[in-house]
Amino acid sequence: MSTRIAIRHIGFLLPGSYPDDDPFDGLEKTLQLFELGERLGYDSAWVRQRHLEHGVSSASAFLAAASQRTRRIALGTAVIPLGYESPFRLAEDLSTVDVLSRGRLNVGVSAGTPPHADLLGPLVFDGDWSGYDLSHNRVLRFVDNLRGHYIGPEDAVIAAQGDAHRSRQRPRLHPHADGLIDRVWYGGGSLASARWAGENGLNLMIGNLTKGETTDVFFDAQLAQLDAFQAGREGAGSAARRVAVGRVIVPTDSADAARRRKYADYAASRHERTLAPHGPRRTLFHPDLVGTSGEILARLHSDPVLARTAELRLELPYEFTQDEYGQILHDFVTRIAPELGWRPAPAEAANA
Repeated sequence: MSTRIAIRHIGFLLPGSYPDDDPFDGLEKTLQLFELGERLGYDSAWVRQRHLEHGVSSASAFLAAASQRTRRIALGTAVIPLGYESPFRLAEDLSTVDVLSRGRLNVGVSAGTPPHADLLGPLVFDGDWSGYDLSHNRVLRFVDNLRGHYIGPEDAVIAAQGDAHRSRQRPRLHPHADGLIDRVWYGGGSLASARWAGENGLNLMIGNLTKGETTDVFFDAQLAQLDAFQAGREGAGSAARRVAVGRVIVPTDSADAARRRKYADYAASRHERTLAPHGPRRTLFHPDLVGTSGEILARLHSDPVLARTAELRLELPYEFTQDEYGQILHDFVTRIAPELGWRPAPAEAANA
């Protein structure tokens, strides 16, 4: 069944992978793909943050570099697991990136026990890491730091170092990035997390996998999460927030025969996981969309979740080359995005 889709914002998410013996090569190529995305007219470019893997381990450092290589495209993290982060220090780092990018940063975060906690916990925390609060409260502490409120009692003052006059000032997080708090996203994959994001005024980011709590049907699970997000937002009286949907999309239109076979084999190797829920969390996977633009458009127009949002994020596979990523980005923005209602922003416009 076809659904009415009107996408106004398109982005892409890169893994930022690199070989063990040459991390510069992969990171530089990822920066070049951000530049390519900007030239092609994409509204946003996102990067995953991963630890103990051959990928971007510090999204803030990477996006600081990207802020100096681009001028218009919005920059995003999808997502930073806050379990390993200091809510105050991360707020300082990301505020600095937002200032450097002139207000283009979008911050995707998640809560809960982060990956590899048994290995990384003792290295990140002092003492027993399992006693630290890794719940949604950690996200709220991070968001609160972005507000730029003064710290300490009303009479708390500090003397600024390096100031010849030793002027005294109220302490607060610097630099203050005005508007960044409105560009914080929560990576939700359950009814509870979606409702919580709505209740707390965050934007909602959902993707290619989700938790099947009351259903085995992927779309039904995500539609229920959108309902929970809306109910949480309305119940708390929160302002309207953005929702972005991620899908793995690999168009083959301009690919040669060998590349098309590679893409088809990739999708086939991952198809079985889409047939049933996995594990105690009942994880559901959306099938990868691989094919011609016409075939992909037919699948997207039958996606009821896309009909509930105006933002689509192209999630790119981990295993592909820079040329393959470039071909996918080009085919999607020229052949698919316009058929979803998207139009490129004016060249002089800045996206936040």
